[in-house]
Formats: sequence, structure tokens, C-alpha cells
Amino acid sequence: MTQAIVQSPAGVTLVGAGALTKPALAAALALAPRLVAADGGADRALALGHAPEAVIGDLDSLTPAARTTLPPDRLYRIDEQETTDFDKALRHVSAPFVLGLGFWGPRFDHGLAALNTLARHPDRACILLGGSDLCFLAPRDLTLHLRKGSRLSLFPLAPVKGESAGLEWPIEGLEFAPDGRVGTSNRVVAGEVRLSFSAPRMLVILPRGQLAAAVRALAPGALPAPVRGG
Repeated sequence: MTQAIVQSPAGVTLVGAGALTKPALAAALALAPRLVAADGGADRALALGHAPEAVIGDLDSLTPAARTTLPPDRLYRIDEQETTDFDKALRHVSAPFVLGLGFWGPRFDHGLAALNTLARHPDRACILLGGSDLCFLAPRDLTLHLRKGSRLSLFPLAPVKGESAGLEWPIEGLEFAPDGRVGTSNRVVAGEVRLSFSAPRMLVILPRGQLAAAVRALAPGALPAPVRGG
């Protein structure tokens, strides 16, 4: 069993070396206040005025400036080269949920490697943020409270079946696979969406504005309940 480097009762924001903006980081930290970097993500965080409490990876991308700025006891080098720095960091973080930024960008290979990491660790509630969307690997059973009319896409990482309630196009009886049927651009028709899958192999993709709803679904009780009415 992998020993945790960072243990947190609150959500963790995990940053990579990809594109990262100050508003995006601030929004993530508002929900997941503990900041951890995967290797060169430390430079991205420092450039925006935030020092990560831990930097995890093989540390081959960390600049000398970042090494000088951060205390040595915050640097955790993992030498194996079988996995990405995102994988190294995610599996050494124990938290109710993780928000990953800077892992999805202009390079397809980096993005695909990030999805591979989600597939490798279905036990980790991790939401990847990129551009206008977010995605996460769904557990076998999931209940989301979403705005009607919202887009909800499903993309399988392996053959998988499922059931749904609250979607315009139900998924019962369908067989999904990366080289077969996918479920992109479905639409929410009820405030509560219930999904169940035969295995934790389905990506859920939502507009980024649904981040809090995604966190509440993956980590019940981790965030205050939303205020309703007015």
C-alpha cells in the first residue's frame, strides 16, 4: 500500500506544469485549500504567488529557482519512471477529493496520460480541470445535482455498461467502449441525475461551472450544502 506524503481532512489542489491561471488556481483553492505540486507544477504555483506544501515527482522539471525558494523538506523525489508525475503525486495524497490543474492542455499526450492516471486510481476522487470543462472517473454509483439543460458527456475508458435517470437520452441497455459507442453531449433534464456503471471505467465530463456539484457528488459532506431559495 502506498504511504501518503500528504494527508488532509480537506480537499487538495494538485497543480501540474501545464497552463495555469491565477483565477483558476484561486477558484480551486477556495474549495480545496491544501496546495500540492507535481514536479514542475511548483514553478507554476510560485509564479502565481503560492508556495506548495509538498512537491512530489521525479523532480526533473523543477527549476533551480524553485529549489532555492522551497524548503528541502517540501521536496519528495520519487525516482521510478514507470508513471507520470501526476500519478506519483496523486497516489501519495490522501484527501476526500483532489482538484487537478495544469494536467490537461495543448499536448494530447499529456492529456491522455492524465486520463490513464485516473483509470489507474479509481479509489481516488480526483477532478481534472481544463479549459471550460472538468472531468472525473465515475464510481459505480453516482448522484449529481445539476442545473437543468446542462451538458453532461460520458466517455468510456474500457468496455462498460450503465443506467441513468435525469438525462435526456437514457443509457440503459447500451454498451460503451473507447472504440465503440460513447455518450458525449447528453443533456440534464432533471435536477438530480443518477448514474450507475458496471465498473469504474466511465469518464464524466461537465462544464466547469458545475465543479462544486461534482465535488459534492464524489465526496459527500466535503463541502457545505448549497443555499437554495432566496
